[in-house]
Amino acid sequence: MDLVYFGSGGFGLPTLAALAQRHTIWAVVTQPDRPAGRGGALTPTPVAQWAAEHLAGVPVLKPEDVNEAGACARVRGAPAAAWVVIAYGQKLGRALLDGRFATNLHASLLPRWRGAAPVAAAILAGDAETGNSVITLAERMDAGLVLGQSRRALDPDLTAGELAQMLAQDGPALVLDVLARHEQGTLEGTPQDEAGVTLAPKLSKGDGTVDLSRPAAECRARVHGLTPWPGVAVKLGGVELKLWRVQLAGGGSDGVVPGTLVDVPEGLVACGAGTLLRLVEVQPAGKRRMGWGEFIRGHKVAPRERLVSARGGQDG
Repeated sequence: MDLVYFGSGGFGLPTLAALAQRHTIWAVVTQPDRPAGRGGALTPTPVAQWAAEHLAGVPVLKPEDVNEAGACARVRGAPAAAWVVIAYGQKLGRALLDGRFATNLHASLLPRWRGAAPVAAAILAGDAETGNSVITLAERMDAGLVLGQSRRALDPDLTAGELAQMLAQDGPALVLDVLARHEQGTLEGTPQDEAGVTLAPKLSKGDGTVDLSRPAAECRARVHGLTPWPGVAVKLGGVELKLWRVQLAGGGSDGVVPGTLVDVPEGLVACGAGTLLRLVEVQPAGKRRMGWGEFIRGHKVAPRERLVSARGGQDG
């Protein structure tokens, strides 16, 4: 099948690679190069970089506005039977989509978690299951017909970054199946149940806090759901730490102020409802990630020290 691929982020790369093996990519549409890093050098998107290395001769289009008349005409001029959209970053308008079969891969079981941060939202909410959905494009965000879904159990010890990688690897089989059914004329779409809609808005750096007065399971969900972005930041004895990974450690902290480090060698922190959280992997500001044991070998941590918010105020 002849395809046009729309995407910018790395989440879609496994699917793009699979599509390139099985189908003909006529064009790749991605976001323009943007400043990145300390030097602010213009940097292509992960999709643009991959296409440059693996899709010799395939046009890589980088319009500031894909719906602008010239960009629209160029995209629509590609002789493609289907368009695949994954983490592109621009909304495709009616004029662009008119008469085209276009699908979108979204990292949630729609209608649950429409929006920009579905993987984080699923972890933050403590969902037992998550997955991917392939949908048609619609005027409202992520509201199209569901053409197919894949499911997987959600391990609460996974971070959002790790879960996103797993869902990215699940994408190729699902998208290829939808395209195959489209070719065969057997593809049918199912309307989403509006009563089940939940929203996953874009995250900001200000979201990177944890309320240690909540039970440890909720605190774990907060840390893992916000890793790697924006990350949960705390201060311990004047040192700012990003928490990368934590574990549940049972109970036994009744009467202890939440946020108190009750066992320094074990990294046990008191949380709400008498629960305990174990600090497993941390990152001091300006340094690399490290295990808790390595951190306390290089930093003196006083018994009963308290973790406080790195953005002002007391956690818990």
